[in-house]
Amino acid sequence: MFTSVLMIEKPLTPEDVDFVTTLHGEERISFVVLLQPRGDQADVLLRAIDDVAMGELREAVREGEEPEGKEAREPAEIGLEYSLRALREAGAEAVGQVIEDHPLDKLTTVVEEAGADEVIVLTAPHYVEEFFHRDWASRARHKVGVPVLKLFAHSE
Repeated sequence: MFTSVLMIEKPLTPEDVDFVTTLHGEERISFVVLLQPRGDQADVLLRAIDDVAMGELREAVREGEEPEGKEAREPAEIGLEYSLRALREAGAEAVGQVIEDHPLDKLTTVVEEAGADEVIVLTAPHYVEEFFHRDWASRARHKVGVPVLKLFAHSE
């Protein structure tokens, strides 16, 4: 069985589930899903800049309204359960957890413990972070020792 660690920022859409469960054809796949709730205030600024760069001015204005920290934990857990159920219904094995601190350190540990074959970072575009190679995928490539695939999540 092929094992993928799937890093996500929000619940998977049906299109995301179809996308990741068909990447390896008919091969059976197992996912370890890591969902990180919203970050700190520095992340708010980066997200707002990304929104402006994509022409989504309304989204930029609303960035400060998104729950963060402890307030984001419960919605993240609900989103994770939804995503795991969707992956299982698509025929994959799936376990996961919400991560709050040091996601790349946790990723390295999970890759080793699961004997993962790859990491999939499924995220919205983050142009500022990507430009400076500070996005999850860029940083993970130097830490995990397995291929890291970056995919863009589908919108709701």
